[in-house]
This record gives sequence, C-alpha cells and structure tokens, in this order.
Amino acid sequence: MSATSVLYDSPGARAKRRNILYTIVFLVLFALAAWWVLVQMADKNQLASEKWSPFVTDSKVWTTYLLPGLGETLKAAALSIVIALPFGALLGIGRLSDHSWVRVPVGAVVEFFRSIPVLLMMVFAAQAYAQFTNVSSDMRPLYAVVTGLVLYNASVIAEIVRAGILTLPNGQTDAAKAIGMRKGQTMAYVLLPQAVTAMLPALVSQLVVIVKDTALGGAILGLSELLSQNRTITANYGANTIATLVVIALIYIVLNFILTTFAGWLEQRLRRGKKSTGAVIPDVNAGTYVGDGL
Repeated sequence: MSATSVLYDSPGARAKRRNILYTIVFLVLFALAAWWVLVQMADKNQLASEKWSPFVTDSKVWTTYLLPGLGETLKAAALSIVIALPFGALLGIGRLSDHSWVRVPVGAVVEFFRSIPVLLMMVFAAQAYAQFTNVSSDMRPLYAVVTGLVLYNASVIAEIVRAGILTLPNGQTDAAKAIGMRKGQTMAYVLLPQAVTAMLPALVSQLVVIVKDTALGGAILGLSELLSQNRTITANYGANTIATLVVIALIYIVLNFILTTFAGWLEQRLRRGKKSTGAVIPDVNAGTYVGDGL
C-alpha cells in the first residue's frame, strides 16, 4: 500500500512505471524538436561560426552593447524595485485598514493599476512627461519605464502583502491586543515580520517580472536596455539575430537565477532565525523589550 502525505498519495508501482514512461516519451519528443530546430537553423546558415564568434572573440560586443544595455536594465529594475516594494507594502496595509475612508480609496487605486497593462502605463507616462514636465528626451524613456513598472507592480505587491498578512492566525492579533499594542504596532512588530517569509516566494516572482518587463521600454520607448541592443549588434555584426537573442536570453536567465538563488538563501536564513530565536517586540507600557509570548 502506498504511503500518503498531507497533499497527495505517493505513487504506487504502476504509477511510477507510467511516470517513467511519460518522462521518456517527453525527452524523446523534446530531443526530436531540438534536432528539428537545429536542422532548420543550419539550413538558414544560422549556425555558422561567424555569427557566434563575435561574442567570444570581440570584446567590443560586450563593452559597447551588452554590458551597457545590462546596466540600463539593472538601473530601471533597481529603481522600480526600490520604489515599488515600500509603496506596495503601504497599499497592502492600507487595504487592511479598519477605516473605510482609507480602505476603499486604496482598494480602488490597487484594482485600477492592477487592471491596466504595464505597457499602456509606460506609454501614458512617456506622454505625460513629454507634455507636463521638463524631463529631457534622453531621460524620458527611463522615467516612463520606471513609472509604469512602479504603478503596476506596487499594486500587485499590495495584494501579495495583504494575502500574506491574512494567512496569519487571528490569535496573533488577539495576543497583541491583549498586551496593549495598537493596530500600527501590531502590524509593524507582529504581523509583518511573520508574513515576510510567507510572502517571499511571491515577491521574488514579481521582482523577476520587473526585470523582464524593462524590455518593454526598449521595444516601445527607445530605452537602451539589454534586449534593445539586439538591433545594434545585428546591424554591426552581419544579421546574427538568432545568436544575439540566444546570448541575451542567457544573460536574463543568469540574472534571474542569481536573484532567485539569493531569495532562496534569504528565506532559509529567515526560517532558521525564527526557529532559533523568538521574535522580540517592544513593551508598549514599560519601553523595554519582552520575548515573544504570542
């Protein structure tokens, strides 16, 4: 009899054989598809060494195009993340307010910006900066991309924060009230620290989305980010579009892998910290610290 877990029944002998068969069939089909793609690329002369060698032999490809483009991508993503994270956290907390005059407008803002495509917000932002500000045309694409990313992702992060806090047991809030903590203190010292670990995977996924969505600014607004360098590299190195896109895709993969690896390490560290030490909250009456008795 197969063992069971909380979430699913462990597969038996027949199910394991079936899963192995499915895996083999998938790998065979994947190998055939990869072989067909390589054959088609070879027929179109896309595997010729002169199309790939510049990325190995010519450092100017990196110093003139790829690395500056990566720098612009990181700049736009970093600015968006730094602004969107606290902004989204405030919106998420606002949606949990006991006061309807705070909760309702904040909810309307979150739903509004979460419903609009991020590309449309970038285009609107670019037009707004052009007509109503003195931002130079060189900086306008960066401003518009960051504005669109912040408005959209802050609204998504707000929902992540709200959901993370709501997953906590009601006893946490009740215990905080029992020792005289106000709503803001309960949120800052009890709920948010515990919800961070639960929210971290979803937050990291959203940060990865921010990094990738910077490419929209290059495609539409002329931001000189990583993906937009494909056009200039292709123009200077002989129509090597496929090779350039593959290299750029690998850079995105490495960049996002580093981000998710760091987040995984941080999550494990937070979980170990919670197991090894109790949370510490301020004594609202005496001004000293007391151990977590919640």
